[in-house]
Amino acid sequence: MEPGATAPGCLPVAWEGKGSELALRSRVFLHGFTVVSNREVARDVVRMELRSPELAATIRPGQFINIEVPGDARHLLRIPLSFASANAEAGTVELIYAVVGEGTRRLSHMARGQTSTAVGPGGNGWACPEAGRTLLVAGGAGAPPVIAAAGMLAERGLRFDVILGARSADRLWGQREARCYGAGQLSVTTDDGSYGLRGTTTDAMARLLEGRGYDLVMSCGPAPMMAGVARLAAERNIPCQVSVERLMACGFGVCSCCNVALATGGNRSCCMDGPVFDADEVAW
Repeated sequence: MEPGATAPGCLPVAWEGKGSELALRSRVFLHGFTVVSNREVARDVVRMELRSPELAATIRPGQFINIEVPGDARHLLRIPLSFASANAEAGTVELIYAVVGEGTRRLSHMARGQTSTAVGPGGNGWACPEAGRTLLVAGGAGAPPVIAAAGMLAERGLRFDVILGARSADRLWGQREARCYGAGQLSVTTDDGSYGLRGTTTDAMARLLEGRGYDLVMSCGPAPMMAGVARLAAERNIPCQVSVERLMACGFGVCSCCNVALATGGNRSCCMDGPVFDADEVAW
């Protein structure tokens, strides 16, 4: 395949290197989807179930999709969203997203039966452990990929605890799902103290670490929160994976606008090398 060529069912690929050193970096597929349901499940938090059989069969926990939102031709860029669960048998993918701007507002208005397209599966997902106990830590809109990780661990019969954080009780999502997947312990924090522990997810994590050992930490949420999670894990020599959020344009490694600064210097692409990174790789 030549640089810039398009394979059947694919978007243009991205290449690395020069001359004979050119190497294929990415192949991403364009999937059609139909909205099955789309409703608010918490304040400014919406659950969308979409039907796209091939996407549902191939996406893995921690990966993302890049959605085209119909309704305004002036908005050229897609919206990258992580997913909470996928059902290959039913051909469906569950998205949980926060309504934070014009694009997600229009997405929240898509009705059952409407169609659009999604690019995916994008990036690299969670690396599943083979044994041990995992601590999952989610803040705000970072809950969906963490709940997807819970499903992955549950499917493999692995033990895990969950910490969920939000600004207030009416913005919380994920408690029922964490319990259904079999979380050993579920801790909830809110900034205003309207539910659970008043404080942050790192406050709850510090308390848990005082009385229980973990073999792995997985986290997604605001960057300052993940930096705190990474620090606590490092202090106890616990491996830590983080799902990093960045603004994206293409979502498949061409535009270089979603770079993640590395602790060793330089950058890596969030959409291609991530969104999941080892926490010690990231320059917090």
